[in-house]
This record gives sequence, C-alpha cells and structure tokens, in this order.
Amino acid sequence: MLDRSIRWGILATGPMATAFTEDLRTVPGADVVAVGSRSQQAAQAFADRFAIPRAYGNWQDLADDPDVDVVYVATPHAHHLAATTLCLEGGKAVLCEKPFALNRSQTASMIAAAERRSLFLMEGMWTFVNPLVRRAQEMIGDGLIGHVTSVHADFSARVPVVPGSRLREPAAGGGALLDLGTYPVAFAHLFLGPPDHISAWAHLNDQGVDESTAMVLGYDSGAVAVLSCSLAFGSATGAVVHGTEGRIEFPADFYNPRRLVLHRDGHEPRVVEAEPQVGNGYGHQALEVMRCLREKRTESALVPLRGSLAVMSTLDRVRALVGVRYPGE
Repeated sequence: MLDRSIRWGILATGPMATAFTEDLRTVPGADVVAVGSRSQQAAQAFADRFAIPRAYGNWQDLADDPDVDVVYVATPHAHHLAATTLCLEGGKAVLCEKPFALNRSQTASMIAAAERRSLFLMEGMWTFVNPLVRRAQEMIGDGLIGHVTSVHADFSARVPVVPGSRLREPAAGGGALLDLGTYPVAFAHLFLGPPDHISAWAHLNDQGVDESTAMVLGYDSGAVAVLSCSLAFGSATGAVVHGTEGRIEFPADFYNPRRLVLHRDGHEPRVVEAEPQVGNGYGHQALEVMRCLREKRTESALVPLRGSLAVMSTLDRVRALVGVRYPGE
C-alpha cells in the first residue's frame, strides 16, 4: 500500500455513509471502489451518486471483494458487531463508526476478531483526530493550564419524536447516551482517563431508553467530569477542560471544534482558530486509517482500541445506573 491508493469499501448508504464518502473524495490517496447495502437498489443508487464502480446488495459480497483494503462501517450501532465481524472475517481492515457497539461485550468481541486475524480496527471517533483537540492536548502536555482537574461537556440536540425512529427504539440501541453521550464521555476519557466512580441520572421514555442523561465521573485523584446529553433540547455543545492554572474552552461543537480559547492565570485569553475545514471534517480519521495501514499497524495510537473499550465500559455502567437495557442483554 506504500505506493498506491488505499481502496475503500462503504458498508451502508445512510447519512453517515454519505458524509464520509463525500469527504473521502477530498483525501489524497483514497479510492472508493465498492459499496454494500442490504438492498441492491440502495447500493446502486449510492454507487451512481459517487461514481463507485461496484455495488453489492448484501454485506457478504463487499466483505469478500478482493480489491477492498478497508471498510467503513456506517450502519446504526446495533449492527456494528455483525457488520464489523463479517468484514474482519473477510480479511478487511475496518473503520467502524461510533459508538463502537451496543456494549462492552460486543466491543471486546470485535477487538478479539481483529486481533485473531492481525487486522486493523478503529472506532470512528473523529474528535480524537481533530487537529484542534490534539492542539489542546499539546497545550496541556506543555503545562499551560497546570494539572487537569475537571472536564465539563454537553452534547444535546432537540430531535422530534418520529414513530419508528431508531433514536428512541431499544432494539436499535436508542437513547441520547449512545448517540450523543458517547462524545462527552469519550472527551472526559481523553483528558482524565477512565473514572473510578460514576453517578448518573436519566429521564427515560415509555420505551425505556433515555431522553436525557446527566453524569458525574469521579477520580481518586480528586478530578471530576460533569457530562450531559439529551434528545429533548438543543445546546451549544460546548466543553471546558479546567486545570490548576487555567482552562481551555471549546465554545461550540467540541466534538468537531472550529475554535478554542486558552485561559491562563495572569494572561489574556488566547483564541486559537481551526484551519479551514475541508468537507464535513471526517477526512482526518480517513488519513489516520490510511497512515496506519501503510505502516502495517493494527490499531491507531490516536484512537486506541483499549480506549474505545474503556469508554464503552463507562457507558455500560451509566446505563446500569439509570436502568436502560437493550433486548438480549
């Protein structure tokens, strides 16, 4: 792969697949060669839209395509285990959209499948490869805000109730926590690591999934993370990382931020703007996947598998506290 393009397959044809494929067309060295769906009609329509040479009406044919190097799994997360495992068994590297799966057990199964075959696997947590988030990590590593003492983050978006929508269906892993809360939880893990203690509250709908969830993650070091998510109302989706000597604010869209503000004790605030974004912002993770494949790595140091497993463990613990269970658990 060192001297040729990386050949991508896209599994699913919904909004995430569309956004990611749009961005892949802007990534040097990326070549989308196949798409797979449960419907031949949907696969062909997607292929026609993006001039993709091969369209498959089932996942298996995509997994078996010898000309695909890596598959982007863009299904709803209730299907991530099946789709990712199928592709790994077909010898394909996989980038699986967040959240990695429904729970820790499924996540561990996916990781084990990749390890058995020495294949690359990565969760599509674009926040971790975002240049501005990485810049914040560098600032903290340089001691600009002292020791991190707390993280505050919220991801809330008002989503109208639509009968049959996967967002509120237990069988689809519905609820605010897995769709939106994954981001603030992962953000807290990025700067503080896995928590030692967890408290949580949620408002559940009639189907038993969370409309809104609030979490407090506690650390034996004395640090704390205060996190929230909701499908019932919108917010600025901001986040703040506090330290002993200052703080770093992401005023909006911390999961894909366009600016941060560094506040240091005794200094004027410093605004850092992101570089102009190309496309939807997913190109950074595509580049990370391609770098790893060319270096023959089986996981990314920026989005490590143990980190994805730890985040899913925290999400499991929160669901247990608030009483959200999915069928089959």
